[in-house]
Amino acid sequence: MKQFRGLLKWILVLSVFFACKSQKDLSGSKETPSIGKEIPKRTDRQFPEKPLPKTPINLQPLSFELPEMPREFRGVWIATVVNIDWPEAGTDSWEKQKRDFVTLLDHYKKMNFNAVIVQVRTAGDAFYPSRHAPWSRYLTGKEGTAPNTIENPLTWMINQAHERGLEFHAWLNPYRATFDDKTSLLSQDHDFNLHRDWMLKYGPKYYYNPGLPEVREKFIAVIDELVNNYDLDAVHFDDYFYPYKIGNQIFPDQKTFNQYKKPGQTIDDWRRENVNLLIQAVHQTIKKSKPWVQFGISPFGVWRNQDKDPKGSPTRAGQTNYDDLYADPLTWMKNGWIDYLIPQLYWSMDYELASYRKLNDWWSINNFGTHIYIGNGPYKIRDNADKAWDNPREINNQINYTRTLPAIQGNTFFSAKSLFGKNQDVANLLQQELYNRPTLPPAFEPNSPSIIETPSVFQVEANLEWTKITLEKPLDPAIRYAMIQGDDNLVNLADAEIHTVWVGGTRARHLEVSSLHTNYLAVRWIDHYGRIVQTQVFQTPKASRP
Repeated sequence: MKQFRGLLKWILVLSVFFACKSQKDLSGSKETPSIGKEIPKRTDRQFPEKPLPKTPINLQPLSFELPEMPREFRGVWIATVVNIDWPEAGTDSWEKQKRDFVTLLDHYKKMNFNAVIVQVRTAGDAFYPSRHAPWSRYLTGKEGTAPNTIENPLTWMINQAHERGLEFHAWLNPYRATFDDKTSLLSQDHDFNLHRDWMLKYGPKYYYNPGLPEVREKFIAVIDELVNNYDLDAVHFDDYFYPYKIGNQIFPDQKTFNQYKKPGQTIDDWRRENVNLLIQAVHQTIKKSKPWVQFGISPFGVWRNQDKDPKGSPTRAGQTNYDDLYADPLTWMKNGWIDYLIPQLYWSMDYELASYRKLNDWWSINNFGTHIYIGNGPYKIRDNADKAWDNPREINNQINYTRTLPAIQGNTFFSAKSLFGKNQDVANLLQQELYNRPTLPPAFEPNSPSIIETPSVFQVEANLEWTKITLEKPLDPAIRYAMIQGDDNLVNLADAEIHTVWVGGTRARHLEVSSLHTNYLAVRWIDHYGRIVQTQVFQTPKASRP
């Protein structure tokens, strides 16, 4: 029994010994922890501790102010009818057509233009999928045949222009139904085949009858579809209203006149009223859907000759808007139905019958508060009986004169190939002497006040390839694009290269441009009326630069 109690005593001693040793091993320390000192916890694997990153704070703009950007409209017409400018051929592949279009845009972007006026409806057709018109043969080679692509050509064209900071004005011809009398080439979905009673033949072409209410309603539907489905900056009409008169031929609308005339109304006044009703209805349709989309028209350059009306211009034009085309731009401007007017002054400075100089003076006086740009005709360079066009400085002389008139705010050139495929010496003079710096097109004011939330920059990050600007909140949908510049010196910031980021109502939270790992960053926020909402200059955090 004594032996058993002795054995049990030794077992208890050994148990305490091993229990103490086991506790010492688990503690990982031979020292006794002091009071208040936290005992570190063990895990199966130890990782080095990483401090949590500090929450970034909004960058505060500097008080430094950039000078105002100059304003001047610099546009070019890209004519698609009979493939004047683009595409080179309707039978070209869509990929080639895209390359050619981008080449045109890049050329005019390099020349510091800021708008393209692209013909999207030439003669009852369309350069986009439409419920109201067949595909244009000038785009696809055969009218009514869709292009061989899943892309929407018009959406793609608009995006390409916007990526370069160019406004996109969709140019339509309202009344021309065919370009010639080859009606066998027309799609079965063309209005000529669907509504023959709408058509009037005059010379070798067919025209929509402007006196029919159904024609007006059809064209309003065309405009409504276009404005609601595309991110346009403007809808644009050219000078073709009632057709230019042909000797010894009468426009055959007498029957329609007899049906719709008002008591005592002359056929001339009735025709002008038909055009006025269309212009007014188009304006209302655009503004009802998207009040920021502009409506502009480029009429023939002479309203009336002075020998017909003392209020007219000192010209002797063979045909005029009011008396021959039944278009009255002065009425459109007085009533606020258009946002801009581009009279086509395709004559030389001192041309005897219609002087560019005198017509600039006349339109600068007769603007009724409407933005006036001048249409110039470089297509005549070295290709006209008027020898003034042999002077490579004629275009520069014209623009220099236009700039002396404060009421005129820019120029537009017909057409794109005139200063692209040829006349490169004239294009170089224009860029080097007059278009040597970028500008913004004129801005417009909304009819009713609008409050736009000012963007707040949250963070700037950069590497050798890109710079990303993060915003505190998504952009106000009224913001159209940002113009971003970067430089290491504040003094040079205003002259730095401009990087345009188009957001177009996407409520973007991030903007990305080619790398601007610079000390300073400037951002101009521009709304869809073309107004600068705010200009902000930031000193970028050093940590954000590579």
